[in-house]
Amino acid sequence: MEITTTVHTYRGASDGPTLYVQAAQHGREINGTEVLRRFHHRIPLESLSGTIVAVPVANPLTFDRVSYTTPEQLDSINPNMNRVWPGDSEGTLHQRMAARLWAYVEGADAVVDLHTGSPDMHPHVVFAEDEPGSRPLAEAFGTDLLLVEPADSSEWHRRGFSGKLRVAAADEGIPAITPELAFKEQIIEDVVEDAVEGLVNVCRHLEMLPGSVPERDQTVARNHLGQVTADESGLFRPDPTLEVGEAVSEGTPLGTVYHPTTYEALHEAAADRDGILYAITKEATVTEGDQLASVALVRERG
Repeated sequence: MEITTTVHTYRGASDGPTLYVQAAQHGREINGTEVLRRFHHRIPLESLSGTIVAVPVANPLTFDRVSYTTPEQLDSINPNMNRVWPGDSEGTLHQRMAARLWAYVEGADAVVDLHTGSPDMHPHVVFAEDEPGSRPLAEAFGTDLLLVEPADSSEWHRRGFSGKLRVAAADEGIPAITPELAFKEQIIEDVVEDAVEGLVNVCRHLEMLPGSVPERDQTVARNHLGQVTADESGLFRPDPTLEVGEAVSEGTPLGTVYHPTTYEALHEAAADRDGILYAITKEATVTEGDQLASVALVRERG
């Protein structure tokens, strides 16, 4: 079976850097695809310096199934494409797909990998702490929350994060960021519009487009890998007064997991530290171990 995807190449009127942008590695994360559609109509080729390479659907296998990973029968070894970069031209299906796109990535001067957060997530940009060129990209994209991801924890390695596109690119000295654009499976208008402007500002930062990047107050926080998880299975009701993006203190109630038939409160979930609440699930049915919320440790206040 032939598997294909589309790569758009925009060449400017003058020489300059190359920017690689992709979306929909995970097929249910469609806001990035919509961002690239609108960005397509915003790019002024007459004033562009350099080249933009854009892949609106990096993983058609998951996109066609509105799924995060591929079915086991297609790639039982590496079901998540964003764990196998830079890929392997003779490896499993996802490794071969990544290797084919890596041919574009390795020629780039910067990489933007558009993703979409799960259930309810505050838009933010993730960058690698040990890649100095990545933070300016994140700042230029313009979200008010930036998450720095250090590669220094056992959980980071256990979850295979070294195979992320952003990390593989940074390992090759290519500055790279991952914007997380709020909700999955739905086009969120304000988030998409902000992301289109974010890509324009990344191009301005790289001096590919004229104009300056607006100054913003931005909070930098450590990506919190140990999310608040459910101790029991049941129905989760998040605290209705909470909003993603707000500061919380250790012990702040986040919601309750109830038994669906006896109505017993099984787990009173609470923040395990002070920080920024950047994600909280709105999917009510949870099983033990499911992520309920994420709190990032603040490093620099905006």
